[in-house]
Amino acid sequence: MSTLVPPLFAGLVDDASVLAPSTLDADEAVAAHREKRSAWFADLLGVFLIPASLADPGVPAEGLPVGVVSDTGIAALPAAAAELRDAGAVVRQVEAAVARRGEDPQPGLADLRGLAADQPDLDVYAEIPLSWGLLAALDVVAEARTGGSRIAPKFRIGGLAAELFPTPVELAAVICACRDRELPFKLASGTRHALRHTDPETGFTHHGFLNVLVATGVAGDGGEVAEVAEVLAATHPLPLVEPARVQRDGARRLWVGFGTPDPREPLTELVRLGLINGGYE
Repeated sequence: MSTLVPPLFAGLVDDASVLAPSTLDADEAVAAHREKRSAWFADLLGVFLIPASLADPGVPAEGLPVGVVSDTGIAALPAAAAELRDAGAVVRQVEAAVARRGEDPQPGLADLRGLAADQPDLDVYAEIPLSWGLLAALDVVAEARTGGSRIAPKFRIGGLAAELFPTPVELAAVICACRDRELPFKLASGTRHALRHTDPETGFTHHGFLNVLVATGVAGDGGEVAEVAEVLAATHPLPLVEPARVQRDGARRLWVGFGTPDPREPLTELVRLGLINGGYE
């Protein structure tokens, strides 16, 4: 059966089923990921994300596209990537936080720039806090990319505290800042569902991945921060579905994608919204 995932959604969703808060062990998660890779929606998938602490030649990851997420420090990433390669995995990227919120991101960013220089075959994602020092950090990333480095920013837009959820205007400003510097970016946390919504248990308002997808298209067309923010703030599918439908045969701009514990959840929402056919011609 041929895939029915349009190019706009290709590689959008990384499989984070082995990352916290998941309770799957690596073997279970890898087996489940292989099933997804053989399903009709396989083109929706990005990489299989695995924390550096679980990287081991014994992980049954042969042939899988993998991203290594730092949970033991930036310095441990090269060894973790090497161990997964020994297991036969195709290591495509590494990700690491460069600082905590409120800390200077430059020292950690310098370490990741060094890693990117040493391993030019990897995409390196620097998780930069949405706080003090952000724009200067983006300038450094842009300079490194101009020099040929495969480094790009990643932003966490959710978590266990309200201040970790940027407003639509704040996120729009970040998207436009990346647009102005020609920087692709990844997102972490807070984009599990298609539409912007408020979690009834926590009261936190999460960004929708469809909002972000359409908003990056607006930014890519030269939209101002206010225009991008308006799309990010939408809570009804009407202003989002048709723009996504119009764009779905083209490549995604700016936004690389996001990770989620079960990629079938965003898939189900895209099917319900009529943006993916659901496995049937």
